[in-house]
Amino acid sequence: MAKTATKKAPARKAAATKATKAPAKKAAAKTTAAKKPAKAAASKTSAKTAAKAVKKPVKAAASSNGILTLRNIADVLSEAHELPKRQANEMLTQVVELIAKSLKKGDKIRLSGLGILQVRKRAARMGRNPQTGEPVKIKASKKIAFRAAKDLKESI
Repeated sequence: MAKTATKKAPARKAAATKATKAPAKKAAAKTTAAKKPAKAAASKTSAKTAAKAVKKPVKAAASSNGILTLRNIADVLSEAHELPKRQANEMLTQVVELIAKSLKKGDKIRLSGLGILQVRKRAARMGRNPQTGEPVKIKASKKIAFRAAKDLKESI
């Protein structure tokens, strides 16, 4: 048990040091590219190939019961962008919190390609109790409405 714990620790350190060294390498590449124009063209082509490598096709999230959860989405994003699953999960959680705060303020949220989320006010009205048939007052309330984007409607 102790041996496996010691083996994992260096891997974490290596990943952390790679992440911290990456911006330094980019900055160094920019300064050398400015000094030597011949190498600038080579670095641009390598940057393009690196960008293509990052843009992997996003596979459908695997869900056993036909329900896509935030955790499934986080798993797919972590694989596509080479992030830790925990970090992808935290990012999605923060997005959900941001959307909830905006809706509480009454803002519209436009997610291009998906649709618009907004809060709609429902006026007080008279309804009927379905068991007894007697009239019942229904209070005014606020509801969250979602209007799907045209592209999404057409694709479905």
